[in-house]
Amino acid sequence: MTVLLVALGAALGAPLRYLVDRAVQARHDTVFPWGTCTVNVLGSLVLGVLIGGAAVGAVSGSLVAFLGVGLCGALTTYSTFGYETIRLFEDGARRAALFNAGISVTAAVGAAFLGVTLAEALWA
Repeated sequence: MTVLLVALGAALGAPLRYLVDRAVQARHDTVFPWGTCTVNVLGSLVLGVLIGGAAVGAVSGSLVAFLGVGLCGALTTYSTFGYETIRLFEDGARRAALFNAGISVTAAVGAAFLGVTLAEALWA
């Protein structure tokens, strides 16, 4: 059953990633990958809320499998982040590449921490 929940979540997360990425990127006239950064930070926040809720017993393991592993796993993308960072560097946009690496990691970890903190405050 858990594998089915993960697959269903991933089936929702992958197209959601594509749609959010395209919508965000269309609003910016820049080579900076704002769409990928957005989905990674958003997914980290959602996963933080789920894990924080699970830690205090307010979120079930099934919901963590469906939304956390499935949806957030497909929504976020470390491989695209890596590729886009290297592409920026190779295209001569070294400052943008360093900014992408720094802001993506910092914001995603911060969002996960914020999510856990919010969940524990709400459900503890």
